[in-house]
Amino acid sequence: MIHFVGAGPGAADLITVRGQRLLEQADVVIYAGSLVNPQLLESVKDGCRIYNSAVMTLEEVMEVMEEAEAEGFKTVRLHTGDPCLYGAIREQMDLLDEKQIPYESCPGVSSFCGAAAALNLEYTLPDVSQSVVITRTEGRTPVPEKESVEAFAAHGATMVLFLSTGLLGKLTSELIRGGYAPDTPAAIVYKATWPEEETHICTVETLEETADQHGIRKTALIIVGDVVSHHHYQRSKLYDPAFTTEYRMGTDQSN
Repeated sequence: MIHFVGAGPGAADLITVRGQRLLEQADVVIYAGSLVNPQLLESVKDGCRIYNSAVMTLEEVMEVMEEAEAEGFKTVRLHTGDPCLYGAIREQMDLLDEKQIPYESCPGVSSFCGAAAALNLEYTLPDVSQSVVITRTEGRTPVPEKESVEAFAAHGATMVLFLSTGLLGKLTSELIRGGYAPDTPAAIVYKATWPEEETHICTVETLEETADQHGIRKTALIIVGDVVSHHHYQRSKLYDPAFTTEYRMGTDQSN
C-alpha cells in the first residue's frame, strides 16, 4: 500500500495524528525534501528506507514504489502541506492504477492555513469577502487562460497565491489590471509555521518592494484582499443574539 501523506506546512507537530502514525509504521518513505521539515523523519523506525524526491524524477519515484510493493512494504509518500494542492499526486496515482498498486490519501494542514494562523487572519469575513481563491502566477509553467490572476482579481475575493514570490512585479500588474486598487491590503508570509517564519503586511503595489526589503525570494505565500486589514466587517449572524438558528431562539422573531 502507498500512503500519500500531508506533512503539514512546516512545524513538525502540525502533521496529523494519522499521518504521524503512518510515518512511524512505514518501511519506505519518499519525502519532498525541498519543503518537508526533516525533523519529521526522526520518527521513522529503524531500517526504514528514506528517499528524497527533490532529486528524483517521477519515473524514479515510481520505481521505488514498485520495488517496495513487490517486497510487501508499507510506503509513505510524504508531501508538504496537503497533497491535494500543488502536490503533483494525480500523475503518481494514475501510474499506480495502471500497475494495480493500491494507495490512499491522508490529508494534511496546508500552508495557506498556516499563513492565516501566522497572521491571526480569517479569510472569510462577512460583508468583506466570503470566497477564497487559491492560485499561482504564471511563470515557467502556464496556467489556463481563464484562470489567470487578472481574471480572478475581477471578483475582488480573498486571494492566496502559491509559487509566486519570485514574480511579484508581474503579480502586482496583473492584480491591478484585474481590478484590485493599488492600496489593497496584502501580506507576505515566509515559511509559515517554521521557526524562521516571517510576516509582512503591505499593499498590492508594495509587494515587490516589501519582499526585496526582507530578502524574500521563495517559500512564501502572498495573501491579497481587504480581509488582511480586517476592518469594516459585519458581525457574524451565527452568534448574534437577535438571530434564530437551529439550536437557539433569537430575540428578533422576524428572522
